[in-house]
Order: sequence, then structure tokens, then C-alpha cells
Amino acid sequence: MRRVNDSLARLWLGVGQRFLPFADAATTELPLGRLLRLSLFQVSVGMAVVLLNGTLNRVMIVELNVPAWLVATMVALPLVFAPARALIGFRSDTHRSLLGWKRVPYIWFGTLLQFGGFAIMPFALLVLSGEGHGAAIYGQIGAALAFLLVGAGLHTVQTAGLALATDLAPARARPRVVALLYVMLLAGMVTSSLVFGAALRDFSPTLLVQVVQGAAVLTMGLNLIALWKQEPRNPEATAPGRVRPTFRQAWASFSRTASPQRLLVAVGLGTAAFSMQDILLEPYGGEILGLSVGATTVLTALLAGGTLTGFALAARSLGRGGDPHRIAALGALAGIGAFTLVILAGAIDSAAVFRAGTAMIGFGAGLFGVGTLIAAMDLAGEGTAGMTLGAWGAVQATAAGLGIAAGGILRDVIGGLGTTGVLGPALTTPATGYNSVYAIEIVLLFATLAAIGPLVRLVRIDPMPRAPQQFGLAEFPG
Repeated sequence: MRRVNDSLARLWLGVGQRFLPFADAATTELPLGRLLRLSLFQVSVGMAVVLLNGTLNRVMIVELNVPAWLVATMVALPLVFAPARALIGFRSDTHRSLLGWKRVPYIWFGTLLQFGGFAIMPFALLVLSGEGHGAAIYGQIGAALAFLLVGAGLHTVQTAGLALATDLAPARARPRVVALLYVMLLAGMVTSSLVFGAALRDFSPTLLVQVVQGAAVLTMGLNLIALWKQEPRNPEATAPGRVRPTFRQAWASFSRTASPQRLLVAVGLGTAAFSMQDILLEPYGGEILGLSVGATTVLTALLAGGTLTGFALAARSLGRGGDPHRIAALGALAGIGAFTLVILAGAIDSAAVFRAGTAMIGFGAGLFGVGTLIAAMDLAGEGTAGMTLGAWGAVQATAAGLGIAAGGILRDVIGGLGTTGVLGPALTTPATGYNSVYAIEIVLLFATLAAIGPLVRLVRIDPMPRAPQQFGLAEFPG
């Protein structure tokens, strides 16, 4: 495994730190090669997310002719385990083991859950579509079980893996290390989407089985490499007889002040606000502003560019000792202005204003994600990294999923009421459904400001100034 570490280090360092803005996350305690090997568990999680939410979503609807409502239900099943991330993190903080490991058992069993789900998934989907042998109900049960297993596995792996990275990294580098892992998550998503798309170009049931089970094997391999000799054994810390608090006691201690509760409320409101538009911006540009497919595809680049700009501003502010709560609040303010511009674009039929609003959405989301990530890391105390990151991840994942679903549902319901004239003659335009969602997002962002505002004031009166901290592209939020 030392060869793997050395090879990874030589590969990345050979590119040059000028092209590796996350290289400063490496420390003496956690060298770059070891850190990059650890980050492979995020690549496997990104691969699972793409397979569930993208590739299989399309395959089930188009190639297998599964009803869209059933597909949506299956894809939403992994979200059931998102709220349990705080409990998973707590259990990994207080795990009893004669072997002396806290995080490794959870990452390993999460990997087994993912592997099991992927192993049965393609066969269940074929039965579900009617192309296999057996009644469709068996396919529905099998597919539901497969999606649940993969969802439980990826949430367990990611929560325990992030906590392990936090344990291994020194306090000064923890935010950058955790953020680097989110960069690797995105890298895994992008790479796997390209590979899956190319592999399933000429679809066949046999090819579907090969691709999904290949993903199962790759998940197992990546996570084994990521785990190998990472967590030091400490039998004293995991001794069965050691007194440990209950989850209720640990949570009460964690939330004994208003700061964690307010932060989590702000994370939930802000994440939902920035997520509701995820599936609406491109249809809005095409249906309301008449943009071509190519023109709406460019919106993704505008969002990414805005996000990178937000990172640059956050880097400058944190480098001068800025407050992460204030950065998150600035992101919410930018989001309010962004959604206002998007609504205005439809009213005046301006593609330029729409593009500006889209870039500002990315800018605000970048600032908000960075601010809340660093603020959450500041809350992690000794031995509570798992629960802290689990709580942040649980709120963020749940809010994002619910926000995306709510955005689509509200757009259809309100838009339908508007076009039928129920809302009055002034709201019979196709833009009514979209604008209603954008208006709700603005309200949610104002609520986010109300939640996070007192935290900014608390920091402002703190007699101890916040020490400047280094920040770069590594602090990519989830």
C-alpha cells in the first residue's frame, strides 16, 4: 500500500501545485498520497449517486418502460436514510470494538450494503420491466430493496469516511481536508457519468447487468484501497467496558446552545432554497424565454462559474479572518438578488438578465455552502466529529432532496392552476408556476437570514478575534 501512496503522490505532485489548489490540505500527519487514497471512498459514493439519480433513472423510463412515478419513488428511497446520518456518525464516535477501530467497521459494512444493493439491482429492474421471469411485484420488491441497500450504504460510508478524515487531519487542516473530499465526490460523479453513458450507449439487458455489477465490484475495490491502514488501532478508546453517553445525551450536549440548532436550521432552509430551482432553470429558459437546447445547456457553466467566483470571495474573506456565518449570510443575500433577476428576466423577456441571475445563483450557493461547511467544522469537538458532520450532512441531503421534489411539484400544481384560470386572468401565463417557485425560494432565503443572523452578531461581539485560515478551491461544499 505504501507503493500506492507513493505513486499517487508522485502523480499529483508531478502536475505541480499551481494546478492543484487543494494540495495545501496535505500535512505531515496526513500526506497528500495518503489523503488522496482516503478520498477514493468519495469517488465510490459519487459513482453510486450518478448511477441511482442519473443513469438508472433514464434507463428505467426510456429503455425499460417503467412508469415515471414508480421510478421517482425508487430514486427517492435512498433519501429515507439521510436523516439517520447523525445517528450513524454518533455510533461511529462511540463504537465498541476489541480491534480498536471506530470508523472502519462502519465504512466496511456500508460498502457491503452498497455491494449487495448493486448485485441484485439489475435483475430486479429487468423483472420490474417485464423482461425477466416472474411477476412484476417481485421486481418492485427487489428494486426497492436494492435502492434501500445502496442508499443506506452510501450514507453510512460517507458519514463515517468524513469523520475518519477529520480524525486523521490536524485541526488546522480539517476544513480543507473535508472539502477536498467533496471535490473528489464531484470528480467521481463527472467521471462515472461519462463512463456509464459510453458503456450503455447500445443498451441491452446483459449490458445493464454488467455495468451495474461492475460498479459493485469497483465500489468494493475503491473502498478497500481507501481504508487500508488508515485508521490507527486504539483498543482503549473502543473498549467495551468504557462508559459512553447515549445519543440523546450526546445530542443534548452538542445542542446545549442555540448556535448548532440555528446553524442546522439555516443549512436546511438555505439548501432547500438553492435546490428548488435545480430542475427548473433550463425548462424556464426554453419555455419562457425561448432559448435553444444549446443555450440552456450553457447555464450549467454559468452556475459553475458563479460558484467559483463565490469561492474566490470566500477565500479572500477567510484569509483575512472573516466569519463563516457572515459569508453564508452574504450567499443568501446574493441568492435573493439572483432569483429576483430570474423572475425579472421573464417579465422583460431578457436572456441576458436570465443568464446574470443564473450566475448569481451559483455565486450565492457557493458562498452559502462554504460558510456553513466551515461553521459546522468549527462546532466539532473532541470525539464528536462523526455526529457533527452527520448532522450537517443529514440536514443538507434531506433539504436538497425535498427541495428538488418540492420545486417540481409546486411548479406543476401552481402552473396548472394558473393556466386553468383559477388564480385569475393575470396569472394564466406559463411563467406562473416557475415564478411561484422562485418567489418561495426568496422567502426561504429571507428565513435563512433570520436564522443565521444572530450567529453573526454573536461573533461580532466575541472579544477573541477569529484567526485567519487558509482557504482555497479545496473548500468545495457538498
